[in-house]
Amino acid sequence: MERTISGMVGKGSVNHNTRAFTAKNVDSDRSGANVHFCNEDIKQVYHKLFDEALERYNAKQKRKDRVIDDYYEKIRQGKQEKLFHEVIFQIGNKDDMNAKSEEGLLAKKILTEFMDEFQVRNPNLYVFSAHLHMDEETPHLHIDFVPYITGSKRGLDTRVSLKSALAAEGFTGGTRGATEWNQWIAAEKRELAMVMERHGVKWLQKGTHEKHLSVLEFEKQARAKEVAELDSKKQEISSVVAQLGEEVTVKKQELQDVTAKKELAEEATQKAKEERTTVQQEKEVLLASNQNLRVENSRLESRKDRLRLENHDLKQKQLQLQTDNEELEQKHDNLQYKNGELENANTQLYSDNYTLQQRNETLQSDNQELRQRYSNLQQDNIQLEKQQNELKSNIEQMVQSEQLLQRDVRKYDEAPEWQLPEPGAFASAKSFRDKVVMPFVNKLKALIKNLTIQCVRLKEEVLQLRKEKKRLLDDVEFYKGKIKDMSDKIELLQEKADDLERVKRYAGVEQIDTIIRKVKEQERTEQQIRRYDRPYGTR
Repeated sequence: MERTISGMVGKGSVNHNTRAFTAKNVDSDRSGANVHFCNEDIKQVYHKLFDEALERYNAKQKRKDRVIDDYYEKIRQGKQEKLFHEVIFQIGNKDDMNAKSEEGLLAKKILTEFMDEFQVRNPNLYVFSAHLHMDEETPHLHIDFVPYITGSKRGLDTRVSLKSALAAEGFTGGTRGATEWNQWIAAEKRELAMVMERHGVKWLQKGTHEKHLSVLEFEKQARAKEVAELDSKKQEISSVVAQLGEEVTVKKQELQDVTAKKELAEEATQKAKEERTTVQQEKEVLLASNQNLRVENSRLESRKDRLRLENHDLKQKQLQLQTDNEELEQKHDNLQYKNGELENANTQLYSDNYTLQQRNETLQSDNQELRQRYSNLQQDNIQLEKQQNELKSNIEQMVQSEQLLQRDVRKYDEAPEWQLPEPGAFASAKSFRDKVVMPFVNKLKALIKNLTIQCVRLKEEVLQLRKEKKRLLDDVEFYKGKIKDMSDKIELLQEKADDLERVKRYAGVEQIDTIIRKVKEQERTEQQIRRYDRPYGTR
């Protein structure tokens, strides 16, 4: 026996799980078969898990605005963590593991054994509500838990964190499709598969159809590329600013050198008036050079301020891009959850399409068989009509025989050989009796005996023919009824075949044909595997 395993995120409706209210898809007459493993008040659970850690945290705080009065309300009103999480596990579907069937009872036993080991296997997931539902189409298990960690260096030393709780159990984030949650769900499915194998049920793993988040991934890559380009520009600008700083330093040094030269020139002017004209010209040149250097220095300072503003703007853009990137990652995680739900729905649709195809093939086979039986019944009907005609012919022959017999009887009244002659004038009574009357009487006795035997035989044949006629008429009526039933079944099969065509038009002929082809290939593969698994002598 092979069955699928479903592990999905639940809505977290504790009232629904405990049957505080009854939904439309719930059969309340079967609610007594549900299994309630635990049902604690979540507020009391938070007090039990976090009150001591909350006291230690508040004792360390020197600012009143950082004191936490109620950790439950802080998590409920916050956006970083959820109060609790719910996971739903199910084996098979409503067709192969229906809650009303023996397979449903087997699923109940397997899920109960799986739940008994869940808390020991997941010590960082505190289960406060767990319920196994048998009053819906397929048995399934709701598990509500609070993820927490101990020994935290940030915030409370014991605090709520799904990611850290799963990491403490060995599940760390990897690629986009291998998040902590997905890794943990896969591990729990394997644990459930091990329980199933102990009860003789294998895990039927079907191909998944993960949808690529191309648009989101493209935006994320574009954001990362923009951040990289901005970092590159930032480095270039920083390099330019450093270079300009060095140039300003050089210009300042040159200005200082020029100033020193000016002082030397003034001293030289005072010392050597004969060189006044030459020194005056050099002074004017130096003054012009000094002015140019001051203008250049002012221009470089202005450019430096502008580059600082651009650097500040680039930092703001980088921060905005990082925020956008975090939002995209959050959207990515949400889409991952939705993708998991779509995968489960796709698996269910694949199973329904496979079941529908199997029913269609069965209906086609039954239709062929019914058509063959219909043809055979028509042939039998023709044979019965022939036998009925032969029976009618025999009855007509018997009627003709009766008419001939009546005609022969009239012959006895008229034929001379059947007339008793008159006695002769000289014949004695004894002589007439012995020679004429007694032979005639004996002849009549023999004739009457033969006629009696023939009448009895004919009567028996008539009775036999009447019985045969009645049997044939009953057979004719029976086969007419069978033909009518076959016609009704053919019409029903035709209607179901029309329904299949409607499904093909709705879901698409190519999709249905693809599913049929894949299922046939899978069946051929399984048949080859079974054939190779058989001992060599039995192949």
